[in-house]
Amino acid sequence: QVQLVQSGGGLVQPGGSLRLSCTASGLRFNTTDMAWYRQTPGNERERVAGIDNLGDLRNYAPSVRGRFTISRDNAKMTVYLQMDNLQPEDTAVYYCRAAGIPVWGQGTQVTVSS
Repeated sequence: QVQLVQSGGGLVQPGGSLRLSCTASGLRFNTTDMAWYRQTPGNERERVAGIDNLGDLRNYAPSVRGRFTISRDNAKMTVYLQMDNLQPEDTAVYYCRAAGIPVWGQGTQVTVSS
């Protein structure tokens, strides 16, 4: 059974940083692309960043490019999202997902507010 367990998140002031983690089990992590999404109330889930199975290729939504960094540690079966220079519009529930597998992490609230 595939499980994705998230940690991190919380409340931060504008301009601050947070790091999210997502640890996987039940899948061949080192052959699986991973991604982070976010969702705000009343809106569809938005893809924020993706990374290929080896960590060589990364892509970002225009709204976060240059501020967020996705990375992974295949030995730990974990994908990370480093979020810098956070802004109020980044406030959302963040989710991780493994490519091609209809399983989401449990979601992590990120709130950016002064």
